[in-house]
Amino acid sequence: MPRPPEDPAATSAGGRALDVAPVVVAVVVAYQRRELLLAGLDALAAQTRRPELVVVVDNASTDGTADAVRAWADAHDLPVDLVVLPRNTGGAGGFAAGLARAVHRHGADLVWLMDDDTVPRRAALAAALAARAGHPGPAPAVVASRVVWTDGRLHPMNTPRVRPGASVAELRDALAAGSTPVRSASFVAVLVDAGAVRTDGLPLAAFFLWNDDFEFTTRLLRHRRGLALGEAGHDAEVEHRTRVFGGTDADPGERFVLEVRNKVWLFTRCRTLGAADTVRYGGATVLRWGRTLARSSRRDVLLRGLASGLAQGLRAGPRPTAEVLADLGEVALDVLAVEVGAGRDTGTAHAPTGRTDPDAPLPPFSVLLPVWEADEPAQLHRALASVTTEQELRPAEVLVVRDGPVPPALQRVLDEAAAQGAGGVPVRVLALPANVGLARALEAGLAACAHDVVARMDADDISLPQRFARQLPVVAAGADLVGSGLLEMGADEHHLVGRRTPPTDPRRIARSARFSDPFNHPTVVYRRSAVAAAGGYRHLPLMEDYWLFARMIADGARVANLAEPLVLYRVGDSADGGAYARRGGARLFASELRLQAHLRREGFTTPAQAARNVVVRGGYRFVPTRVRRLAYRALLTGRAREDAPAPDPSGEQDRSTPRGTRGPA
Repeated sequence: MPRPPEDPAATSAGGRALDVAPVVVAVVVAYQRRELLLAGLDALAAQTRRPELVVVVDNASTDGTADAVRAWADAHDLPVDLVVLPRNTGGAGGFAAGLARAVHRHGADLVWLMDDDTVPRRAALAAALAARAGHPGPAPAVVASRVVWTDGRLHPMNTPRVRPGASVAELRDALAAGSTPVRSASFVAVLVDAGAVRTDGLPLAAFFLWNDDFEFTTRLLRHRRGLALGEAGHDAEVEHRTRVFGGTDADPGERFVLEVRNKVWLFTRCRTLGAADTVRYGGATVLRWGRTLARSSRRDVLLRGLASGLAQGLRAGPRPTAEVLADLGEVALDVLAVEVGAGRDTGTAHAPTGRTDPDAPLPPFSVLLPVWEADEPAQLHRALASVTTEQELRPAEVLVVRDGPVPPALQRVLDEAAAQGAGGVPVRVLALPANVGLARALEAGLAACAHDVVARMDADDISLPQRFARQLPVVAAGADLVGSGLLEMGADEHHLVGRRTPPTDPRRIARSARFSDPFNHPTVVYRRSAVAAAGGYRHLPLMEDYWLFARMIADGARVANLAEPLVLYRVGDSADGGAYARRGGARLFASELRLQAHLRREGFTTPAQAARNVVVRGGYRFVPTRVRRLAYRALLTGRAREDAPAPDPSGEQDRSTPRGTRGPA
């Protein structure tokens, strides 16, 4: 289900939605326990507050699980998205795949995670949501249900760890919500904030089994709050129907190697625990291993597992989740989108760079081109020709947004284009009665475009003939946002003065976005639906594109850049004017401060990154224009090596027409 565009008025300063029911998606990971799974689905359907949808991840079961789920879905009115994996990815891979599906494809606000032997009683979800809503402090990233065994005893396998050193405020707020503050939780009826997943990524699929839930929830809760529900009545509990009643120190047999390897990874390779936590939980782990060995009747098996697990854990770290799950088809793309959005290492997994089916038709697309009173008629005429007559692949339409009244000469170009079209491509003009600024003009234009795929263009730039023929196949392959390199032109298109090459690797795109805009705005082609899912353009003078692209990345949009320059971008020929002058000044500094505040509040940047950006990017605004021009050219000109972009310290690899001088907005 698509995520509706965010209404800033409906969100508190802490990012919490006010008076809006969250979209809850349940994720159940199943393997060879068909009857228990069906009991769990029955329990989900019987909830007093049901989830909007259930994602069932079938880990290549051979007991008829998939057919049973399909039959169950046909007989019930609770929507089910069945994901049948081609191989068993373990609990870790299954939950990573299911979370990615819920967050990226179904637009979940909250995700309720559970194993296939989990049977929630009728008010369990309602109780978790009530605790979350009743928490007076920051919205908790994790809410763990009260888990019992079949006889009603608290299940020792699913006892959340109380947060060591919790502050008085944390204890008070948790008590107000009928809960206890926790540092971790298990994947048995745990409610997870999708925003935290978009920021911190998915569980580590390389863990396969054991400790994946501990690593994941401690990662989410290192700088956030988590709750474990207290006693709220029989109907608010969750049954974990394991075969025997036992805790984490039960004899694991042959699987002990996974416990040891994953714990070594957790304490030495992952960054989920601080120094004190590492000592605390590391010591507890050694003691528990000692108890397990002492009680075991198969110590030789456990000792072999201990030796092998230590060797595996110390030899190499866990492979990135996107790489581990790269062979899962559509699910792999969901996983990649979430991991890229969170800035996580994706290893050898990459976003699509071309059509998977070369014979498949390319989608029809619109060109969105804003115009305002300061644009030059001759430049607009040239821009229109470059996106129509001269293109190897022509758009289905050009939509020109006239942002307020324009001079007569410019209006004549618009009237002629609307009447005659351009190169056989229809041109429509959306005339706004007053100047509203770039963000609002583009939002109006997007709403009026006839197609979901939209290519941006500026009224004073020139698209090279191969532009759309290069970018549309990438969109057809599944990308939501595709940019490209560009060439800077001075007095005219024959006077080339520089080149900008953006990052092309998804990891570099996400990583560089924490400091600068990784896309050249006049080069992008995007899906209107993906723009809307991220909240659309929002008014922020001179920074609306960067803010949008950061939110799209955080929301899990599939992003790509082509290193090839596909647009000629007009920077002007004056050393004291043009695009370089517009990158400085008090007005841009004020926008910079607002942008950094937004990115920090939304969790896109860390406090350290935000502080760095204010100092470096903010200071750049006050460098003299001539110095700024020389420094910027030194960074960018001639740096055309793929995946070795020269980042603009201002973060503005471009600023859309009218590049900061649009008049009243």
